[in-house]
Amino acid sequence: MASGESSAGGSARELIELAREIRERVRASHPTQGADGLVLPDLLPVLHARDAAEGKVASIGTVNPRPPGALNSLIQAAKRLAARLLDWHVREQVEFNRAALDALNAILEALNENNRALAVLSRWAAEGRDGTKALHAIGELRASFEQRAARREADCRSALERSTSGIQRRFWSDLERLRLEVDRLIHEELRLIRQRAARLPVESGPPVRTGASGHPVVDAGCFASRFRGSEEEVRRRFEFYVPFFQGLSQVLDLGCGRGEFLELMREAGVGARGVDADADCVEVCRSRGLDAEQGDVLERLRSAAEGSLNGIFCSHLVEHLPAGQLPEFVRLCASRLSKGGILALESPNPECLATLAKSFYNDPSHQRPVPPSLLKFHMEECGFGGIQVFPLSPAVEAYPSLALLPESFREEFFGGMDYAVLGRKL
Repeated sequence: MASGESSAGGSARELIELAREIRERVRASHPTQGADGLVLPDLLPVLHARDAAEGKVASIGTVNPRPPGALNSLIQAAKRLAARLLDWHVREQVEFNRAALDALNAILEALNENNRALAVLSRWAAEGRDGTKALHAIGELRASFEQRAARREADCRSALERSTSGIQRRFWSDLERLRLEVDRLIHEELRLIRQRAARLPVESGPPVRTGASGHPVVDAGCFASRFRGSEEEVRRRFEFYVPFFQGLSQVLDLGCGRGEFLELMREAGVGARGVDADADCVEVCRSRGLDAEQGDVLERLRSAAEGSLNGIFCSHLVEHLPAGQLPEFVRLCASRLSKGGILALESPNPECLATLAKSFYNDPSHQRPVPPSLLKFHMEECGFGGIQVFPLSPAVEAYPSLALLPESFREEFFGGMDYAVLGRKL
């Protein structure tokens, strides 16, 4: 028992001695009193504040730990995702914080040197050394300190100006982009409301449109604006097809929608007309002076004379057809085209994983995705030649985070979200 107590007492004495040595080393590095009783500035509180600030800077981008569990794991994953998304926004601020800490470290070191020099001068004075030498040392120390302080101040001001100006530019750019997007959405919704209000009976109230099953159907204009893009965006995508139809006179747009393709054909001097099952879409086309009619797309195609068309355009329709109707649809298009007539079919691209994960199933009327190789096969079987497949709407433009993937992998599995197949009747 006595041996155990003696051993414990010896360990305690060793710890006390070790703590005393550490304390002496810290005091030697950061003196607070000269030899003649001169009180020097205590820099330890500043040092502790500096260490706390470094800890805060190091923790930027991390998330607080939570107890284990499925819910807490989901919360942690959401926090980490938010931290990665905000990384670009705080990057300049983090760099400024680090520059400020570097400046603070330099100032602390200069102050420590000042304290050490003052301690030495105090010891010299206590030992009766020459006062002229002490004054000369003080002057050199002061000049060195002022030079370092001025340089660090200039560095901090420059870093602050760069950081704040960059953040401000990004803020105003994002704000302007959001304002334009809100204005565009408001304008689109008001236009659709005015068009519907102009066709509603005054006394009976708004009619409820129903499909063949008797259930209400979705407003095509609102659906297209939300999930296919604004008219300006769709029109910009359809400009790709203009050179292929240039110079034609009998072009049929199957499922013409709001008439973006018909407008482009009119501007190019191409004779084109459209058909769509939705009355609102047809009314929008007619209000713009476009040749459009309401009706079933397949029935309208069957009613056309054989060889009477030299161009057929069909965007986002084949994925609405049952699997057994697709070969019949392509054969019907081939029979209505004259020799050399062009067929252009556009559809969501199931070879792009982003299409299947993000957009294809937004439309409940989609039957099944149609791979481009299958559509090309049916066109070859029906007598089309010179068939070309074009990827459209790169997924990386809609989802910029895909740029982090290797390029070969991204092109293979996240290429165009849509595709177009074009061929001419032989």
